[in-house]
Amino acid sequence: MSATTPDHVPPQIAPTADVDDRATIGGGTRVWHLAQVREDAQVGAECIVGRGAYIGPGVRVGDRCKIQNHALVYEPAVLEDGVFVGPAVVFTNDHFPRAVNPDGTLKSADDWHAVGVTVRTGASIGARAVCVAPVTVGRWALVAAGSVVTRDVPDFALVAGVPARVRGWVGRAGSPLVADGEGRWRCETTGDRFVEVDGVLRLADDGR
Repeated sequence: MSATTPDHVPPQIAPTADVDDRATIGGGTRVWHLAQVREDAQVGAECIVGRGAYIGPGVRVGDRCKIQNHALVYEPAVLEDGVFVGPAVVFTNDHFPRAVNPDGTLKSADDWHAVGVTVRTGASIGARAVCVAPVTVGRWALVAAGSVVTRDVPDFALVAGVPARVRGWVGRAGSPLVADGEGRWRCETTGDRFVEVDGVLRLADDGR
């Protein structure tokens, strides 16, 4: 955790939320009405878990994330620090979903293998978007509302549509980047400058 993490500040959990005793909730995190946090989930410090949100068993959520109302974060998803998950977003976890086996018996946990969605630092997933596991959403990327993500999203990419495709680039403030010469981009909000090489964007001083 960073030096600013309020270790001394207890989490605030609504009486009507369902937080398993085996889950870990960081300092200063707020869990709202009717949210459910399952066993062995880890939620970092200063997060917001909105009304009716679901965080599955073993899901890992970093510090200062916002998981909005009725978002469904199924295991084994991993959210790094500063991730925004909009209202009614769904992270899937099954390649070939079925309620029953070929012989008609009800599927159990032993009859399938969960696959997860990974969301890197600072990325945002817009309202009602669906991320079809296994996919990785890159650092500071932005998934437009209502999109269906079926492939990995590059760092700083703006993706939209069904299926989602790269439509442009965004900076750490979330605003679209403007062209600043051949293969170069600039954020007018922060002043950050970026270099694009072979469809990959990086901060000019990042080295990655």
